[in-house]
Amino acid sequence: MQNNLFDGVRNIIFDLGGVLIDLDFTAPVRAFEAIGHNSGHLDYRQAIRDPLFTRFETGEATAEEFRARIREIIGNPEASDASIDAAWCSMMDTIPAEKITLLRQLSGRYRLFLFSNTNTIHISYFLERFEKQNGYNLESLFEQCFYSHLIGDRKPLPTSFGKILNLGNMLKEETLFIDDFEENALAARNFGLRAIHYLPGTDLADYFNGNRDNNPEAF
Repeated sequence: MQNNLFDGVRNIIFDLGGVLIDLDFTAPVRAFEAIGHNSGHLDYRQAIRDPLFTRFETGEATAEEFRARIREIIGNPEASDASIDAAWCSMMDTIPAEKITLLRQLSGRYRLFLFSNTNTIHISYFLERFEKQNGYNLESLFEQCFYSHLIGDRKPLPTSFGKILNLGNMLKEETLFIDDFEENALAARNFGLRAIHYLPGTDLADYFNGNRDNNPEAF
């Protein structure tokens, strides 16, 4: 990591899925196959390229429209809302305790924000589960949380970074962005933010304690 990466930084924007929580993209495949009638033909990677998935992430499509499309994809018009939601949310793990500790430590030095490409089903499920497990709201760890379906924009579009900087009253040169998708991190960097391409499975704290000096993931 560059020695001056944090020089002048006042704000840190974290991605949620892939950075704070682990994601298992094979879990929904197995879950949808279990409730589908054409499991042998389900290609999840192709399915998520469906324009409706992007529209769902930017709030242009409703949960009802999303579920209806899922029923078409899996070939089961009788699949219940609950079974679809459970399958869709099966990809999300919890936030490890050490990452929560890190966020609390960083909050004493920086303004912390969350920016996630997500949708109403995922984030409602995750926030409710987090509060049940921990006894407090995840959003209390951040000054503000930005969700793509609520701001009507998503990473890696430059307009999305402009929106959250404006909403959070942040200056780009004072802001560090962390995301597990290199495309998103590069887009943030091109927009003028500091950026880290986080590698899932690595120790997030290492990016802050100097243990990843000169690492090319930071730019």
